[in-house]
Amino acid sequence: MNKISNNNRIKTPLSVFSVIMFLAFLTFSSCEDYLDIDKYVYDQTTIDSIFLSKTRTEQYINGAAALLFNESLLTGTDWGGGVTLPSGSGADEAIIPFMLNGNRILYDEITETDTKINPWSICYKGIRKANIILANIHKNQELTEMESRDFRGRAYFLRAYFYFYLVRLYGPVPILPDVAFDTDVDVAEASIERSPYDQCVEKICSDFEEAAGLLPLERIETEQYMPTKGAALAFKARIQLYAASPLFNGNLYYSDWKNSEGVPFISQVEDKNKWAKAAATFKRIIDLNTYKLQTVAKMVNDKGTGTLPLPGTVPSANFPYGAGDIDPYKSYRSIFDGTYQAFSIKEYIYYANRSDSDDRLYFPSVIGGNATFSVTQDMIDAYRMADGRNYSEATEAERSYEAVGTSSTFSLEYPLSANRAHRDDNREPRYYATIGFNHCIWPGTSFRGTENLKNCEITYYADGNAINASDNNHRNRTGYTCRKYIHQEDIQHWNSTKKSKIWPLARYAEVLLGYAEALNEMEGSYTDESGVTVTKNVDEMIKYFNQVRYRAGQPGITTADASDYNKMKEIVKHEWQIEFAFESRRYWDLRRWKDAYDAYNKPIIGLDVSAKTTQRAQFYTTRVWNTEIYMKRMFSNKMYLWPIDRNVLQKNGKLVQNPGW
Repeated sequence: MNKISNNNRIKTPLSVFSVIMFLAFLTFSSCEDYLDIDKYVYDQTTIDSIFLSKTRTEQYINGAAALLFNESLLTGTDWGGGVTLPSGSGADEAIIPFMLNGNRILYDEITETDTKINPWSICYKGIRKANIILANIHKNQELTEMESRDFRGRAYFLRAYFYFYLVRLYGPVPILPDVAFDTDVDVAEASIERSPYDQCVEKICSDFEEAAGLLPLERIETEQYMPTKGAALAFKARIQLYAASPLFNGNLYYSDWKNSEGVPFISQVEDKNKWAKAAATFKRIIDLNTYKLQTVAKMVNDKGTGTLPLPGTVPSANFPYGAGDIDPYKSYRSIFDGTYQAFSIKEYIYYANRSDSDDRLYFPSVIGGNATFSVTQDMIDAYRMADGRNYSEATEAERSYEAVGTSSTFSLEYPLSANRAHRDDNREPRYYATIGFNHCIWPGTSFRGTENLKNCEITYYADGNAINASDNNHRNRTGYTCRKYIHQEDIQHWNSTKKSKIWPLARYAEVLLGYAEALNEMEGSYTDESGVTVTKNVDEMIKYFNQVRYRAGQPGITTADASDYNKMKEIVKHEWQIEFAFESRRYWDLRRWKDAYDAYNKPIIGLDVSAKTTQRAQFYTTRVWNTEIYMKRMFSNKMYLWPIDRNVLQKNGKLVQNPGW
């Protein structure tokens, strides 16, 4: 099938958690268990009794929050299962040498009778619970006005998030009446057709806006996992950004896909105002003056192991006007590696505890992993040089496979082996914070055994220590892996420890990049319902976009860059790719931009991991890998949206399947 373009039409008949985002709620529960309360609250008398008690009301909210999914799983495990979204292993960032629920779509292994991922019924159950809370919360006389506002705010947030979860995956979905159904069975079998995508977005935005008006701006530490005003606005802005993007804004490919009244499910006329709406919401978050990018102070010592010198292309002014007073590597890495307590990181807008079940796929064999998470060469080449040049602009010497020949340490803790290739040297700080490469050192300083497992220099040669030679699944396919969530102390071994990590569901860098993208796409000026006015303004784009660049120790964009619409579009896309690598964002971005067809329908390129240690030059030769099914990705237009499970379709006769399935 041809890739989606605005000239194509459908020609065939249409047929956030193992950790919960609201985990902190549970600390307030008494010994009574109301998580399964719906088993016996279908009669109004029992519902009334719940909403006469503050404790029971909060427990009921806990039950609704308990339905939220663990979004921190990128892959699940090599035993299968785990993920509830395809956005981790289903992106183009890496491949895994076995089928998991998240990556099956890339190999056309998904059907409407076996969708692998099916959050439909759970999300609608959560929506029903939120409706019950909102319909009954006024009965509770034990709540103070502040507590009542908070409980209602949580309920609106929950309802919006469950709809957001569905719309992100399926596109348009049925919008239920706000009056609660009697049972979850009624919800599952409700004979309601899908609402057009824009109506779904309006509902989600309305509920997030209600939540923002009720929730507090900040939480105390014991309530840190609960949503805030900023969290509600962040997800409102994200769905607005998606709605403004080409997949959902004037996409003529979907012109034949309509509801029973003949209204297209996807807008057929591009509306630049949608970008302005997103920009305004992002600006509201900025104007809260609550969040800022995570930074760590510059490290200076007389041992030469402090912060790397800034390239001449990067301003030496103090952040946010340059990077002169910060350590870009530690500033970025500490968002993900557990160095600091989550509550102290002001970049986090909304977050959950991160499951560590993906880690086994990152760690090399010698320290307890299987090294199978294999980052593609395209992703590696996207990282720039330290001075901001694209990797394609590096000199032949800078791209060489030859060993650098000297070891060093920077940021006080990151060691570089003398055996590293020049191609892995002098790269931007986010490269070292994110990528595990050949001859990369994994410190594993928490190891307490007698084996020599600290400061392991990992190699991905055919006879290297990253692989398990007796198990074909336990080896890397491209010569690169992810280290974004691995602390320098961490080691995948029973005689060691790993720091607990946070999964940022929304962080301030998203606000800055989203604001810059929306400003570049919008036209003229716009004032939203809150009174915030945004204007397509080059200086605004530069000001906020460059904060992300400077935090990463990279040069900022210029007025000429920001004034060139097409150039700025590509710059923003590239920054999303690097800044949010392996954060379950790339999957959705490729689709909303309609870039997925080109991104996936290209060969997998990596280093020649069939070469042995004595064949260094051959190892560093990039080659196309197509020897296994997992290297043969494909993408067709139907994959822009996930299929609705046939069982769901059979329960609701008014539902229609997504195009192509």
